[in-house]
Amino acid sequence: MKRLLFNLRVGLLGLGVLASTALAQDAYPTRPLTFVVPYPPGGSNDVFARRVAKGLSEALGQPIVIDNRPGASGNIGTGQVAKAAPDGYTFAVVSSSMTTNAAIANNFANNLPFDAVKSFAPVAQFARGPFIAAVNVDVPVKNPADLVALLRAKPGKLNYGSSGLGSSNQFATEMFKAASNTFMVHVPYRGMGPAVTDLISGQVQLILASGPSLLPHIRSGRIRAVGITSATPSAIAPDLIPLASAAPGYEFALWWGLLAPAGTPPAIVERLNREVNKLITTPEMKAAFLQEGAEAAPLSPAQFAKVIADDVQRWKRVAKQQSIVAE
Repeated sequence: MKRLLFNLRVGLLGLGVLASTALAQDAYPTRPLTFVVPYPPGGSNDVFARRVAKGLSEALGQPIVIDNRPGASGNIGTGQVAKAAPDGYTFAVVSSSMTTNAAIANNFANNLPFDAVKSFAPVAQFARGPFIAAVNVDVPVKNPADLVALLRAKPGKLNYGSSGLGSSNQFATEMFKAASNTFMVHVPYRGMGPAVTDLISGQVQLILASGPSLLPHIRSGRIRAVGITSATPSAIAPDLIPLASAAPGYEFALWWGLLAPAGTPPAIVERLNREVNKLITTPEMKAAFLQEGAEAAPLSPAQFAKVIADDVQRWKRVAKQQSIVAE
């Protein structure tokens, strides 16, 4: 009888723990959440963070604070989230630049305040978007085949611009060089603005960059689009031919998404993943992404984690092969 009473008490205690845990999860969140954006206001990370936060706040019934913490190519703010309490209230809105940064750090012994794979619990991918390849109007090419033919005819005679050493633009272009067996000279700038200015003036002849960076100048006729980095035609610029048509196997895309600190309860991660995936597939969010040169790309937490891990390994290989180094 005593053993029966003991087992009964233990069973009731276990049920009580399960019930309290379930109640705690059902009550989440009980206070405002914070989205750390590791870049200044106005960029794609910031735009996506604010749009997702607005819809997610309505779904969760709690405010979401946007906290811009720029610096060190996004590493400062991202690193602060890695060290935050894993309680489901602090998140980082990051892009694939996090993985290119990590690849360079791992290859060339630069220090990062986080491990891109181990320091986070991936919550949800928001969107993916290709780069557009554009040339100065005096460069006599109109499509990927023309571009590859010219580069092979004049190895090392054309320059390409990027937003900086180790930038996504450099990685995308160096991958294209390898896939097309061509050679160009890299001219790094401090930001895409001055790089595009020099593309217009002819100081550089080619740039691979996002739609918002290039499309206004393409539409005005100041530069010419010659291709897109997606493997198939993209809704971002449906008339453009993929660079892969002249560089077999080539593909490059940026992504944006939400990370929590490692150790965040899986139930919280799963709930937020469901809410975000529901939100980003609405017509309003799809239109907002398209304006920023991206398309909604919902994934499960496990799928998003695989994208991050695979990207770090891919960029490590590219950085080693193409000698890409950080500033």
